[in-house]
Amino acid sequence: MSIKLGVPSKGRLMEKTFDWFGARGVQLSRTGSDREYAGAVEGVEGVELVLLSAGEIPRELAAGRIHLGVTGTDLVREKLGQWEQQVAELALLGFGHADLIIAVPGCWADVDTLDDLDAAASAFREAHGFRMRIATKYHRLVREFLRDNGVADYQLVDSQGATEGTIKNMTAEGVADITSTGDTLRANHLKILSDALVLKSQATLFKSRKAAMTDEERATMKALLQTLELDG
Repeated sequence: MSIKLGVPSKGRLMEKTFDWFGARGVQLSRTGSDREYAGAVEGVEGVELVLLSAGEIPRELAAGRIHLGVTGTDLVREKLGQWEQQVAELALLGFGHADLIIAVPGCWADVDTLDDLDAAASAFREAHGFRMRIATKYHRLVREFLRDNGVADYQLVDSQGATEGTIKNMTAEGVADITSTGDTLRANHLKILSDALVLKSQATLFKSRKAAMTDEERATMKALLQTLELDG
């Protein structure tokens, strides 16, 4: 048996994760071809590398099928209800930074805050007979944020890609999406509301609260976290 460590399977997140572990004495690497999701771990005995998409890692942690996983804060909090009961946050890794924000068309001169958005949503419903649409893939986070800030008369519409384009395509009036620089939003003539930062996200190492462990696996976990200089 071994401790299973889930890591994003491609791109900069994978490379940066490998670098982060490597700088702390644990070498992670892919094995085989680029099409194979196989990997190796050196530096601590009894640890198995599992390469997954970043979006799969929260559910694998919650199901107890992996013991540790690296993914975005946003994905854990969106995909896992009462996430603190299912996973523990061990370390912020310092890369993969992105903000979950709410943005509206730049031409909405009188809409700069959430209060403005609430007023605009009421006026929109009165004028058009249906609720203002906000396109997002972060339904849980956005719904909770808007509820806590008193925004009503809106509806969330699902968008799994090119969210910024939904306004131009007239399938939404606003968007809630992840952004690093805001360049894509500006290119699509959108502006971020001044008080609509839903969540600051970054790559994070999480530990499953649901994964069963033998005494041997507990010893392996302790050795790994000591090598990484983390509390478990």
